[in-house]
Amino acid sequence: MRRLLTVMLVVLMLTLTLAGCSSAKSADLSAVLSDVNAKYSGATDGLRTLTDVSDLDAYYGIAADNVKQFAAEIKTDTSQAPVEIVLVEAVDADAAANVKAALDRRYASIVSLYTSYSPEELSVAEACEVTTSGNYVTMVVAEDYAGIMEIVNAAIG
Repeated sequence: MRRLLTVMLVVLMLTLTLAGCSSAKSADLSAVLSDVNAKYSGATDGLRTLTDVSDLDAYYGIAADNVKQFAAEIKTDTSQAPVEIVLVEAVDADAAANVKAALDRRYASIVSLYTSYSPEELSVAEACEVTTSGNYVTMVVAEDYAGIMEIVNAAIG
């Protein structure tokens, strides 16, 4: 009887340990974007904040039913270096793939647009990328890409 109780206790502890390890990290993307703005305020001044999920469809072709939460800011003035910060948590892996495809298309469009501008502005865009971490998909195009991604990755991944 004592041996059975010990085995059951060990199984229960292993189950709880494994369940704790498999939980996905959760991040408030609005708070992440606020952290980015606090540290890189010079780079993020004058950006337009996208507040409604329908904006994601209008700017990126991302369907609302793919999005669990998002935070995004964009520079609409193309006469300056590109700045777009788009953070999306998709509802599942398939939705994340859809979001990534849409952001990949937008990123390619940004690079194409800035090809006709100065090499400095193009180099900003080319140094950036679209990334995924689980159901989180990000597109950060900004001069401070590496620093911004440190903040983002610390929160989501």
